Amino acid sequence: MDGAGSGKDQRIEEIRRSIDEIDEKILDLLNERMGLAKDIGALKAESGTMVLDKTREEKILRRLESLNRGPAKAPAIRRIFSEIIAACRKIQEPRNVAYLGPEATFTHVAAIRFFTPNDQLVPTSSIRDVFESVEKERCDYGVVPVENSIEGAVNHTLDLFLESGLKVCAEIYMAISHDLLSKSGDISKIRKIYSHPQPFAQCRTWLKSNLPDARLVECSSTAQAAQKALLEDDAAAIAGSEAARIYELKVVEHSVQDFAKNTTRFLVVGHDKVPPTGDDKTSIMFVTAHVPGALFRVLEPIAREGINMLKLESRPTKHENWSYVFFVDLEGHADDAAVKRCLSEMKGHCQFLKVLGSYPMARMIY
Repeated sequence: MDGAGSGKDQRIEEIRRSIDEIDEKILDLLNERMGLAKDIGALKAESGTMVLDKTREEKILRRLESLNRGPAKAPAIRRIFSEIIAACRKIQEPRNVAYLGPEATFTHVAAIRFFTPNDQLVPTSSIRDVFESVEKERCDYGVVPVENSIEGAVNHTLDLFLESGLKVCAEIYMAISHDLLSKSGDISKIRKIYSHPQPFAQCRTWLKSNLPDARLVECSSTAQAAQKALLEDDAAAIAGSEAARIYELKVVEHSVQDFAKNTTRFLVVGHDKVPPTGDDKTSIMFVTAHVPGALFRVLEPIAREGINMLKLESRPTKHENWSYVFFVDLEGHADDAAVKRCLSEMKGHCQFLKVLGSYPMARMIY
């Protein structure tokens, strides 16, 4: 038994030495990769290139997943190399990213999860300020909410695309969970609740059942709601868990939203023209003539080319009564042959058509 045991121990030590040697090689290769990433960052800074790294990152991850032969599982490969890529980005030139603030808004959390700790996140007081910060190049990118799975489109964001020259560079999907927060954590003390109008709408049933007599006070953001709740003993806020951490509030009740599958889509806006990845989405906006069948003629090329239309939304143009601008998301990149033909034909039936951007289709919900 002792001989068999010592033989196994010796084999374990041999395997461990092999692992140590592999780790040393991995370490050397990681540092080599980071050095190359630093060189790319310097070249980008010199040339003024600001292409969002997420496009390149997704290509790398998909390629590695296709090359993987195991025993490592695909999700593990994606997690490991995502961390490596994030570490490499940290040594490049940091980016300034505007978001709808203040700290602890859901837009802030989306920006934290999409960008890196090395990037400088800049809070603004409105969605318009996000657009202006990027347009005037005070920031490289901006993060804005565009739609919620329960409440629908964020109309102010859509309206700003009418007057902005910014492009959509990426999208972020984030699961939204609303918590009831207060100083004491005692629900019996709550007489007033602060929040943004959308969380109030998304928690309507819970509030009616649990706090029917509480006064609801609308705020410009859930973060502002948390700040106000911090100042009053009988007040609470409906906000995210990040707000509880930042403003040191206690969670009275977790997940008070009426629907569990509550997801918000955010857009990253900037000046980049993002190259194709093979799994992309194109956002466009257009205005049709106010005549019978106009919308049908504009949309017909999409069906003819076999392109999947992912979204159709309309908004008043505000320049003429009963005139509308349509927002459409298409599967594919504007440089794809089928999409290019489709857009060319659609343009011929429009008074105005603008490509807002082509960007990688989000594959995960944060």
